[in-house]
Amino acid sequence: MDKTFNPQNIERDIYQKWEDSGQFKPSGEGESYSIMIPPPNVTGSLHMGHAFQQTIMDALTRYKRMSGNNTLWQVGTDHAGIATQMVVERKLAAENGPTRKELGREAFIDKIWEWKAESGNTITNQMRRLGASVDWERERFTMDKGLSNAVNEVFVRLHSENLIYRGKRLVNWDPKLHTAISDLEVESKDKKGHMWHFRYPLADGAKTTDGKNYLVVATTRPETVLGDTGVAVNPEDPRYKDLIGQFIDLPLVNRRIPIVGDEHADIEKGTGCVKITPAHDFNDYEVGKRHQLPMINILTFSGEILPKAETYDTKGEVTDALNSALPEEFHHLDRFAARKAIVAKFDEMGFLEEVKDHDLTVPYGDRSGVVIEPMLTDQWYVRAAPLAKVAADAVTNGEIEFVPKQYENMYFSWMNDIQDWCISRQLWWGHRIPAWYDEQGNVYVGRNEAEARAENGLAADLVLRQDDDVLDTWFSSALWTFSTLGWPENTDDLKTFHPTDVLVTGFDIIFFWVARMIMMTMHFIKDENGKPQVPFKTVYVTGLIRDDDGHKMSKSKGNVIDPLDMIDGISLEDLLEKRTGNMMQPKMAEKIKKQTAKQFPDGIESHGTDALRFTLAAVASTGRDISWDMKRLEGYRNFCNKLWNASNFVLMNTQEHDCGFNSDSSMTFSLADKWIMGQYQNTIKAYRGAMDTYRFDIAAHALYEFTWDQFCGWYIELTKPILLQGTEEQQRGTRHTLVTVLESLLRLMHPIMPFITETIWQDVSPIANCHSATIMNQTYPEFDVAKVDATAMQDLEWVKGFVLSIRSIRGEMDIAPSKPLPVLLRNASPEDIRRLKENAIFLHSIAKLQTVTALTEDDESPVCATSLLGSLEIMIPMAGLIDKNAELARIAKALDRLEKDFARTQGKLANAKFVSNAPDAVIEKEKAKLADFTMQMGKLREQRISIESI
Repeated sequence: MDKTFNPQNIERDIYQKWEDSGQFKPSGEGESYSIMIPPPNVTGSLHMGHAFQQTIMDALTRYKRMSGNNTLWQVGTDHAGIATQMVVERKLAAENGPTRKELGREAFIDKIWEWKAESGNTITNQMRRLGASVDWERERFTMDKGLSNAVNEVFVRLHSENLIYRGKRLVNWDPKLHTAISDLEVESKDKKGHMWHFRYPLADGAKTTDGKNYLVVATTRPETVLGDTGVAVNPEDPRYKDLIGQFIDLPLVNRRIPIVGDEHADIEKGTGCVKITPAHDFNDYEVGKRHQLPMINILTFSGEILPKAETYDTKGEVTDALNSALPEEFHHLDRFAARKAIVAKFDEMGFLEEVKDHDLTVPYGDRSGVVIEPMLTDQWYVRAAPLAKVAADAVTNGEIEFVPKQYENMYFSWMNDIQDWCISRQLWWGHRIPAWYDEQGNVYVGRNEAEARAENGLAADLVLRQDDDVLDTWFSSALWTFSTLGWPENTDDLKTFHPTDVLVTGFDIIFFWVARMIMMTMHFIKDENGKPQVPFKTVYVTGLIRDDDGHKMSKSKGNVIDPLDMIDGISLEDLLEKRTGNMMQPKMAEKIKKQTAKQFPDGIESHGTDALRFTLAAVASTGRDISWDMKRLEGYRNFCNKLWNASNFVLMNTQEHDCGFNSDSSMTFSLADKWIMGQYQNTIKAYRGAMDTYRFDIAAHALYEFTWDQFCGWYIELTKPILLQGTEEQQRGTRHTLVTVLESLLRLMHPIMPFITETIWQDVSPIANCHSATIMNQTYPEFDVAKVDATAMQDLEWVKGFVLSIRSIRGEMDIAPSKPLPVLLRNASPEDIRRLKENAIFLHSIAKLQTVTALTEDDESPVCATSLLGSLEIMIPMAGLIDKNAELARIAKALDRLEKDFARTQGKLANAKFVSNAPDAVIEKEKAKLADFTMQMGKLREQRISIESI
């Protein structure tokens, strides 16, 4: 091996060899184990969330593969309807090519497939960089032929069962993209705005209890006045309850609308009167249904005022019950221009009561960046309630378990109040809805047009037009666990790998994806007894990775860290360009540049994939959000170096030597050999227990603690006296243990750190007679209690305690590590004396001892620095070892510095402004610093007392 670990020199070549030799394919042997990767968008690139979840999935997959399971990690990408359509439209515009509409539907879709072939594999190539051991030969795409067939099959079956229908309902509408979007694609932003209070005249001479001939309603969206069909008051409100059943003469449109009693009107909020616009507000839509109020749409799909309103009854059917005329002065005005014009008109008419500043939460389209409009449109829906009952029971009955368990509550809260699911989108890219219309608007559903005609007995010359809409991408991804395995055919893969074992996902899509997968799978996939089959047995929910101040990572904040930059490194110049290159606001870009230059003055150095993966595993505490710490990543890069250097030590001392693997030569195992073997077995037990319960943080800690502290920190040091001075049998036993533990440790670490372990294993395995092309197909270590020597474990822990006592005294008294020390012992038990004699070679070599003298009860001792090991007093005479005056001066200087640091930090925490404005993570850091300063000052004061007594 090279003397220095350089991950960039090994990772790409290793991965290519794994992929080329088919190491990621199912073995066909053993109990099946499968994971379906949440399909990333085909337009996407690897971000921290992907890296986090894929590290967990890959660790599980490698762990189970080495444990003898027939393992499949299924990979694929989502066609990402809106995102992909926008990418290709922007590409055409940048090339001065024809627009989407100029091309036409078929030609535009051809352009998307061309883009997919050229540029749609970015994220899958990045996944390779992360070490993902997915079966690439089975890679699926939600628009491929097989998955498209599955989507059509599901749509047709659900429609035939009356679980899919078409209806006119309110949806989130994007006026720029001209499509319905899901709640997940709506980004709510806090804004400063206004609340306008309007007077609505009472009809027929009615008056309020205080004699007014009008009601005052408040709205943040004055333009929707044109679509009002009622005013709601609380039926318990004494001010207005006598007016229920009366009418309003709505200004501007001269529309007579009723006053209804509804609890939606809050007595304590505002004026207590609420205007009801069923076609332009989700809450009003529900109120309107309860009171059979008509629905009046006043906007075009672009968000402009219609010349003539569209009026519907509560069933969504056209009605002429109300006058649909709208004032000409507002025709074709954009909704926000109409808002200003309507406010001005109310003011002119004397109907503007007042205007108040108001904090708003405004919905924006996350793709288009425009304000989302609730819009009354014709869409396709899934009746979700019948599907939800079975899906909820699966979690209640324990067929599916959430980890952490508290997310089951979130799941149930959604499932128990589930609404019908809008599955249609007004796009060209996606699965086109398999429904056809004749000229009278009758709809015919089939897997294809021929089937639609045959099923409905239609004449061959009847003109049919296919629905222009496509299905929501969540619809196809809801079929992911079984469609990727070949359904609707009853394939061997479906029989073998379904249900899958675990789904790794984020809490934000428990409803949008997880719940829908459970509903769809249990409806369509049944076992041999007809029992609904779950899509997965466990849902492991990850937290969100935030920046080091606890803020959500976002491009607009300029705090996004690309996982590939942490793997390969990036210069400051390139990092600045990446974070601000496309920003339209110069001030924001400049601010982000300053923040970035302060945080990464030299850019980001290369840490390698293994260090990143180990960090992600180490922070994977169940369900909590994680503040990313670059220092922790640097620490685990050092951990990789530590493992590399320790492995070089092992190889240097075992290659070309008899290590006891190929002969009958006798071996003698030292106390250190027996101890490390026992420690390693306990590590195996702890690690496997953590992996089996999805505690990746505990698993990573077990590896780190054993490797750094026990194997590298203690055992390697304890082997040096044996390798230098031991008998041939002792040296052979120690070499055997070094190789055995390291080789097995590499297998244990491999699921989390695949590249460095493969590289080292290639050199270590021949010594241990492991003849294989790769560590990936080696058996996984299992706990063996017979290899845990309890007496040896206790004895070596005593030796460690003795050495640490000596080192502690050296540190406190500032005695050089290389200076041999005389040691006095008091209260030494027979067991202490035995351990001293049996381990003299270790103690003298590791602790650098000159002499060891056990004192009797009558022996007096000089002034000593003392440490306790149980009841044993370990004492080192101070006279002649230190310069008393110099040491006291050093302590005084260190105390002065610490006291100033303490006062400065204490002042920060006493500053109310700092405490109220600083993020919680920053405050906790300051508190931790204060505690550390206190501890250090206490130790120095104790040392001063000891030295003054000499």
